[in-house]
Amino acid sequence: MEITYASPSSTDFADGSSMPTSTRPVRIIPLQHPSTTSSSSSASSSTWAALSRWKSKVQSMTWVEWLEVFLPCTRWIRTYKWREYLQVDLMAGITVGVMLVPQSMSYAKLAGLEPIYGLYSGFVPLFVYAIFGSSRQLAVGPVALVSLLVSNVLSGIVDSSDELYTELAILLAFMVGVMECLLGLFRLGWIIRFISHSVISGFTTASAIVIALSQAKYFLGYNVARSSKIVPLIKSIISGADGFSWPPFVMGSVILAILLIMKHLGKTRKYLRFLRAAGPLTAVLSGTIFVKIFNPSSISLVGDIPQGLPSFSIPRAFGYATSLIPTALLITGVAILESVGIAKALAAKNGYELDSNQELFGLGVANIFGSFFSAYPTTGSFSRSAVNHESGAKSGLSGLVMGVLMGCALLFMTPLFEYIPQCALAAIVISAVIGLVGVSLAFVIHESANPHIAVLGRLPGTTVYRNTQQYPEAYTYNGIVIVRIDAPIYFANISYIKDRLREYEVEVDRSTSRGPEVERIYFVIIEMAPVTYIDSSAVQALKDLHQEYKLRDIRIAISNPNREVLMTLSRAGVVDLIGKEWYFVRVHDAVQVCLQHVQSLKETPKAADPSSEERLSPFQRLIKQRAEDSSVAELESGSKDIDPQLEPLLSRKSS
Repeated sequence: MEITYASPSSTDFADGSSMPTSTRPVRIIPLQHPSTTSSSSSASSSTWAALSRWKSKVQSMTWVEWLEVFLPCTRWIRTYKWREYLQVDLMAGITVGVMLVPQSMSYAKLAGLEPIYGLYSGFVPLFVYAIFGSSRQLAVGPVALVSLLVSNVLSGIVDSSDELYTELAILLAFMVGVMECLLGLFRLGWIIRFISHSVISGFTTASAIVIALSQAKYFLGYNVARSSKIVPLIKSIISGADGFSWPPFVMGSVILAILLIMKHLGKTRKYLRFLRAAGPLTAVLSGTIFVKIFNPSSISLVGDIPQGLPSFSIPRAFGYATSLIPTALLITGVAILESVGIAKALAAKNGYELDSNQELFGLGVANIFGSFFSAYPTTGSFSRSAVNHESGAKSGLSGLVMGVLMGCALLFMTPLFEYIPQCALAAIVISAVIGLVGVSLAFVIHESANPHIAVLGRLPGTTVYRNTQQYPEAYTYNGIVIVRIDAPIYFANISYIKDRLREYEVEVDRSTSRGPEVERIYFVIIEMAPVTYIDSSAVQALKDLHQEYKLRDIRIAISNPNREVLMTLSRAGVVDLIGKEWYFVRVHDAVQVCLQHVQSLKETPKAADPSSEERLSPFQRLIKQRAEDSSVAELESGSKDIDPQLEPLLSRKSS
C-alpha cells in the first residue's frame, strides 16, 4: 500500500489537518484497528471453537489417557526408572520429611491450633496428593500464609482454647477442598488472574509482617494480643514490655540466627545445600537438648502431644460454613497463586507438562480427605518444594516417603516433642517468612515504578531501530524522538514515564542526528510493542500528555501497540483523540511520515519545472518511476549498500 503525503507551507499540523506536498511516496503498512462492536461476536466464535476442540479431544481419548486424568500418578508410575529414580526419591523424601515435622508443628501454633494438628495436616494429605496431584516435586502440607488466614478468621469467631475452634479449622479444610475441586473440574483457575500483582505483593508482605510480629510473644516471654493488624500488634508488644524475659529472647535469637545462616549457606553453596533442609531439625534438636540439660523455667515448652495416627471423623460445625466462605475462597486463591505457580515452574524445569486445573483438583481432594483425619487447610509449600527439587526428586514417591516419615513421627516420636521450646518453633516460622520482606520488596517496588525507557535510533542500512545506548552506531532524526517503554503502563509508573518523555524532548543528542536542520522536537514516537497492559490512570495521563504536546506544536505517534492495549485506547477515545492516521505497525513507518512533515517545515515549496518531465516519453517516465520505486524499496529494506552520509528516507537533492 502506498500513501503519498503533500508538503504544506504552513507549520500548523498539530490537529492533523495539514499534509505535506510534492514529495516521493512512502510505503506504510496499514495498522488494523480492531472494532469494539465485533469483539463480542469474535469471542463467541472462539468459545464455540474451544468447545468443539474439547469435544473432539474427549472423543479421541483412550482408556489410559482417562486413567491419567483421574489418577495422575499413573503417568510417572508407567515411566518410572527404578534404578535411576528410587534412591534420589528416597533421599529427597527423607530430607523434606525431616524439614516438615518441626515446620508443621510451628505452623499449627501460628494457626492457633495444638501442634498435633500440624502433624495430622502433614500426614494424610501427602498420600492423597501423591495419588491425585499432577506435580512430581510439589511438597504439600501446612504453610505460614494459610495458617495466618486460619488464625485471623477463627479467632474472631471463637477463642482458640475452645474445642469449636479446632472443628472450624477442620471444616475450613473441607470447604477449601470442595472449592478447589470445583474450580479444577470446571476449569476456572483463570479467575485468579483478575487479582493484580500489586494486590498480591501487598497482601503477602503485610501477612509476612503480621506473622513475624505474632511470634514475638515466644521470644519476649509475655503474651501479645492476637490480631491480624500490624498497629495493634505493635501496641501490644510495647505495652507489655514490663514482662520481658531474657532467656527465651536469647535462645530464640540464637536459633533464628542459626536458621538464617544455614539457609543462606544452603542457597549459595551447592555442596552445602543440605543445610537448608536441616535447619528446622537443627533448631528443634538444639533447643530440646538445651532444655533437657539446663531445664530453664522461664522458657515455655510445647508440652504433651498425643501419640498415634489420626482417626477418621466427619467434619462438624457446618452451621458456621456461611461465615467461612470468604476465607475458604481466599485460601483457594492462595493455592492457585502459590501452589500452582510453583508446580508449573518445577514441571518446566523437569521436562513435563502440568495442567493447572488438574493440579487444583489434586489439591482439593487432598484437603477433603485431610479434613476426614483432623487436618486443617494445606497447600503447596514454596520452601519445601524447592528443597524437594534441589534434592533430586523425580516423582510423587518422594511425597509418599514424607508421609511415611510423618507417620513414624506420630507413632514413635511425639514423647520427644514435649520438650521443644516454643521460641524454637517461633524462630522456624519467622525464618520461613522473613524472605517475603526487606530489600527484595524495595527493589521490586523501585523497578516497577521506574521502568526501563530507551531512546531508539536507526541502524545504518536497515529499517531496524534499536536502543542508542546499546548501539552507538544507530542514528536519530532531527525533530523526532523515538522512545520505547519496556513495561506495562499503570498508575505507579506513569508519572515517571511522563517526566522521562519531557527530558528526552529537551536533551537531544544532535551529534548523531540526520535529516533537516530544525531547532526543536516536532514528533514523539512511542514504541509500544513491549507494553502488555495499560490502565485507566495511564490512559488519562496519555490524554493529558497529548494536550500538553499539542499546545507546544508537538505530535504523538504510536507504534505497534498490541490488540489489548489498542482496544483500551480505542474505548477510552485516545485513538480518535490522537488520530488513527498516527498509529503505525512499525517504527519505520512512523518515522517516514514524521520525517516528511519535518522536511516540509524546513523546505520552501518550489514550483516544479514541468518542461523536463514533459520532454520524457511515456516509456521513459515508466522506467524512471520503476527505478525510483526500486531504489526506495532497497534503501528501506537495507538490502542495498548505501553511503552512510546519505539519508535513505529523504529524496536526494542536487546541489
